Amino acid sequence: MATLRTKDAPKSNSNGVFIEIVTLGAFAKVTAIESVTGTEVCVTGPSNASRASLEAAAIAKLQFMLKKKKTP
Repeated sequence: MATLRTKDAPKSNSNGVFIEIVTLGAFAKVTAIESVTGTEVCVTGPSNASRASLEAAAIAKLQFMLKKKKTP
């Protein structure tokens, strides 16, 4: 069985966060990179989820990690 792999070009939102979505079969891997610090996080989700929900999950995780880095 062949798997379908698609990759959206990285896009930056107004907050300086780059988002990349790679779809492989039934799963989508979303990578979010904060442009100032270079902090990178990845989340996975179903490939049939909306782009907005996948991006929101990645951005929420990125915000968590940035907050965690600030805490001594």
